[in-house]
Amino acid sequence: MLNPPDTFEPYDDATQPAMTIPHYAETFVRVPKNPLFRRPVTLTEITGPTRLAKKLQPGNNNLAHPYPDRPRAMGQLIQVSGHLRDGDGRPVRDAIIELWHCNSAGRYIHPMDAQNPNPVDPNFIGSGRVATDADGRYEFLTIKPAAYPYPKHPTRWWRPPHIHMSIFGDGFMSRLVTQMFFPGDPLNDIDLILQAVPDAKARERMIARQVPMSEMPVLNVMGFEHDVVVRGHRQTPFGV
Repeated sequence: MLNPPDTFEPYDDATQPAMTIPHYAETFVRVPKNPLFRRPVTLTEITGPTRLAKKLQPGNNNLAHPYPDRPRAMGQLIQVSGHLRDGDGRPVRDAIIELWHCNSAGRYIHPMDAQNPNPVDPNFIGSGRVATDADGRYEFLTIKPAAYPYPKHPTRWWRPPHIHMSIFGDGFMSRLVTQMFFPGDPLNDIDLILQAVPDAKARERMIARQVPMSEMPVLNVMGFEHDVVVRGHRQTPFGV
């Protein structure tokens, strides 16, 4: 039986980023200026779409080597894996996790980044997706993204290496968009998006854990473990 949409434990606003961030223009156009209009949630929003996992193709979670007959993408190979859980610690199965990020030169595969002077990697596709398994686990093979400057900021604020993640559940209303950061990067402490989350423990939930090299099955792949929690006071902070 589906849970009614209003029975979930709410999250604390202090664990989520500010709606608008000074000098980050996109946050001002993405946030409604008027109070939200509450509308009834129908069966369509609660249950659809369904069986998304069946639409995935083998290898959709490999951004580093998407073309078997071509070289792999340039940069440090990394494995990003973890578990998707709900607020009670239970695994979330068959959820679609999608990620996207810039290449090892700091450039996105997107028309909005067309003015970026950094090179495009023809062997890097920039996004991937996978379904969580019975234990709520996911895994991606990709390359570590580079830092890049945000050109509209008056002091040319540099964004640290990060990965965008979208978690899509059973219905249109069950989606979390967040960002994963890398541990120990000095730019994390001055990133306007990461630091927009007031609660320090909540910020830590956006930073992955590096897997010891002795635990990695392949020598030339660096591992990062990143668990994501949906719903409740331990929810992973959202971030565009």
